[in-house]
Amino acid sequence: MIQREIKENIKTQLTSKQKIIILYGARQVGKTTLIKKIIKTFKGKILHINADEKVYNETLSSRDFSKLSGLVDGFDLLFIDEAQRIPDIGINLKILHDNLPALKIILTGSSSLDLANKINEPLTGWIFTNILYPISILEWQNYTGLNDYSTALKLEEFILFGMYPEIFSYKNFDQKRKYLDDLSKSYLYKDILTLANIKYPEKLNQLLKLLAYQVGQLVSLQELATTLQIHRDALLNYISLLEKSFVIFRLPGFSRNLRKEVVKMDKIYFYDTGIRNALINNFNSLQLRNDKGQLWENFLMAERMKSNAYNKQFTNSYFWRTYSGAELDLVEEKDGKLNGYEFKWGNKQAKAPVSWTENYSNSTFKCINSDNFIQWLRIPRNSK
Repeated sequence: MIQREIKENIKTQLTSKQKIIILYGARQVGKTTLIKKIIKTFKGKILHINADEKVYNETLSSRDFSKLSGLVDGFDLLFIDEAQRIPDIGINLKILHDNLPALKIILTGSSSLDLANKINEPLTGWIFTNILYPISILEWQNYTGLNDYSTALKLEEFILFGMYPEIFSYKNFDQKRKYLDDLSKSYLYKDILTLANIKYPEKLNQLLKLLAYQVGQLVSLQELATTLQIHRDALLNYISLLEKSFVIFRLPGFSRNLRKEVVKMDKIYFYDTGIRNALINNFNSLQLRNDKGQLWENFLMAERMKSNAYNKQFTNSYFWRTYSGAELDLVEEKDGKLNGYEFKWGNKQAKAPVSWTENYSNSTFKCINSDNFIQWLRIPRNSK
């Protein structure tokens, strides 16, 4: 089994007193598997509840301590899977926490759609929040023991089929494709369809396909709304829901000079390139594609996000573009320092745009390509 970078952090959190642990992440990224592995050696009695099955949902949303205590009596750890399905979960956990402070509680949620709002306010200061992403390339490398060169040989497969854990159990490309097709059609955003008030679910599918084609490009919300024939506010709501379900993420523009730099539009990426390819039904070899630059950019954005998160790098991330055409794919801002990156497929090189070096003289620049990307992703913990 591939070891997850976040595992040791959660194990440490479990030893803390009077803290509730939450693990967010998209469906199928391995949240349940990870938590089960962590609590396997827990010295105590465990109650595992899958909220998708709704057997205990009435009790867990009752606000009645006698019912709640009757459910957890005799247990030392309460593990609730897919906790976003339980109404009023936050206030009920507060009741349990206030009355049974010794009870360990772990929650997983495939959507921050409702879970965050229902928990953060009642339990402010009593939560450890974590996010689990699809497998990172560094996690895969650590598992296989392959060196950087051997890992790079698998790069095209990773970009085409993504990094969801189950993907690695299939050797046949048709099996990988079938899995991603099933996942992308509805299961991945099941929570949006069931928990949010979506009047036109078909618009959600159409939006995802449009966003898949526009990876790495500036996204015009007005153009999307017009194409989908929906109100701009409805479009913003759909995009927000997709973000909260860990399907897509936005990258804003960086600027210190509003007249020269593009900041009014965002770029939108997918957490997993396999899902993106499934949405447009294209798993052709990169040699046959005219979007390999977009795919490479999306892949690196997602992998960098994983590395930063798992290594506790608290950075602000942006793209940078001027109206004259100068651009950087990624700008990271940390502790007042700016680091600019341009992504190039293969072993291509790039120089820093003149307007970047002139306006941000204290910044750094690096071209990230297929030769050096693994070293770039390998961030020392707590590095400055």
